[in-house]
Amino acid sequence: MTRTLEVDHLKISVYDNPKSMGTAAADFVAETLNKTIEEKGSANLILATGASQFTFLEALKNKQIDWQKITVFHLDEYKGISDQHPASFRKYLKERILNEVAPKKIYFLNGDDEDLEKVMTNYAEQLKKHPIDIACIGIGENGHIAFNDPPVADFNDPKLVKVVDLDEDCRKQQLGEGWFPTLEDVPKQALSLTIPAIMSCKTISCVVPDARKANVIYETLYKEISTHCPATILRTHPSTKLFLDQASALKIQN
Repeated sequence: MTRTLEVDHLKISVYDNPKSMGTAAADFVAETLNKTIEEKGSANLILATGASQFTFLEALKNKQIDWQKITVFHLDEYKGISDQHPASFRKYLKERILNEVAPKKIYFLNGDDEDLEKVMTNYAEQLKKHPIDIACIGIGENGHIAFNDPPVADFNDPKLVKVVDLDEDCRKQQLGEGWFPTLEDVPKQALSLTIPAIMSCKTISCVVPDARKANVIYETLYKEISTHCPATILRTHPSTKLFLDQASALKIQN
């Protein structure tokens, strides 16, 4: 680790490179899960996807964790694509960690189901039954957390899960990361946990590497807390830790 700082309630740690950042985040999450299992006998976890999570998930699956005592949820899924689609977040999580660690239970958002209202209602009910001990999230280039892009983000959303419209910046990011061949192929809607659903989690681990995130990290830390940059709300959470690499921390002021 090269440095630490705090902005409001948000604790920030900066690391030399994406690998050391991901390892540190995995250590933090594993410690939180193990402590929770020791205290309660089980733990509830949310996992994020995307290129930002590669090193973190690689490190997490190699930690000593009793996955048979963990229930896993995820943040979001595109509307209308199957779990066999190369960009499916269900596919991503299965292949990168879940098939290997075999948790006690996994709840997926099935974005290709014919009855999405039922999917979201059932998912929200399970979230209420399994209060989340730690959520592992990222921040999008437009400041989104989950798929709560600036035009649809609502800090007081009455729902836990909803269908959201994806803004053009978000869709361009998905294209830029190589998940889709053209912008037209990127879905225009997704199922997403809302901001109150994320903020209700006991602890949040937020992993954000890469120079293309430097601007949004600056905004997250120093701009007014508002839905213009939804990630700014993380500064109000009582137990959130932000993990950065040197590139994403480039514009931090101290």
